[in-house]
Amino acid sequence: MSTVLVISGSPSKTSKTERVAEHLARRLTASGRRAEHLRLRTLPAEALLSADTAHPEIAEAVAKVGRVDGIVLATPTYKAAYSGLLKVFLDLLPQFGFTGKAVLPLATGGSLAHVLALDYGLRPVVSSLGARHVVQSFFLIDKHLTVTGDDLAIHEDSSGPLADVLEQFEKALDGVPHGTVLGRTA
Repeated sequence: MSTVLVISGSPSKTSKTERVAEHLARRLTASGRRAEHLRLRTLPAEALLSADTAHPEIAEAVAKVGRVDGIVLATPTYKAAYSGLLKVFLDLLPQFGFTGKAVLPLATGGSLAHVLALDYGLRPVVSSLGARHVVQSFFLIDKHLTVTGDDLAIHEDSSGPLADVLEQFEKALDGVPHGTVLGRTA
């Protein structure tokens, strides 16, 4: 059984990004994987910002990255870039902290004008960390996300493509080549 760490990089307690991350963690678990959700905003700020990797909570968060087969990075888009909170955490990881891992980068934001923040901002960092496979990133526009109480609804224009990206991530976890359908290459 493969293991996945879903990391949400939003500093907000009411974050739609965090809701999407939780949604994905549940879907991965339902498909037979062990998925855990790491909310970076819950880590001790002083230890995180001072790069205190000896702090027990920071050390455990970094160790979790090392123990899993796959990583989902969920970030809000601020000023056409991924969150500073996520950047601070990624900077704590060893130089090749994603070696051997499949990684799914995704972001939320108010405008499709920021969609390239994933490919031009986050993807190079993920690649430099040595990821085995970085699947197609995905951008969710805020107006396609509706939060009611504890429930998250994703508009059909985004839910289908998100499911497709998640399927590609799961294939990458299993080491299945891109384009494989039901045991044969498409």
